Amino acid sequence: MVASVDFFIAKPDNSIAWLQTADDYDKGTTFEDATAFVRTIGCYVMGAKTYEHARVLGWPYGDTPTIVLTHRNLTAERDSVEFYSGDLRELVNRRLKPKYKTIWVVGGAVLAKDFLRENLIDDIRIGIMPILLGEGTPFVELGREQRLHLKDVTGFKDGMVELWYEVRK
Repeated sequence: MVASVDFFIAKPDNSIAWLQTADDYDKGTTFEDATAFVRTIGCYVMGAKTYEHARVLGWPYGDTPTIVLTHRNLTAERDSVEFYSGDLRELVNRRLKPKYKTIWVVGGAVLAKDFLRENLIDDIRIGIMPILLGEGTPFVELGREQRLHLKDVTGFKDGMVELWYEVRK
């Protein structure tokens, strides 16, 4: 997930153009350095809104298997995309974990909240962009306390900082 410094993931109109930044941090790493990590992702899970945004922006997930959680009747434009409507525990524990080593939950405040509430998240990696939005869709509204353990921090050339936390169970 990527958020503003004030932890919004989209503006009130759901726009995300602010994710592009002209900031420059000399000591930061480049996104090319993250390419090796992306290759370790076995499967993506995302909500319908994130899926629709990704289609419009030019599908960045390649042919990696992708599960889209939705109750709507959406069209898959790629063979690697599958739609699912049902129990999250069933999906993760019975279908995905036996097949994929790394399952990446992409975008969506509701999706993040649902996965956290079901204790289906091991790590949270959140990129913080150098901008304050003031209002919009919050990163997550869990409704309860959740302990985390800092695993790593990475600064990128564009000013984004990635915080990587382990979820304490």
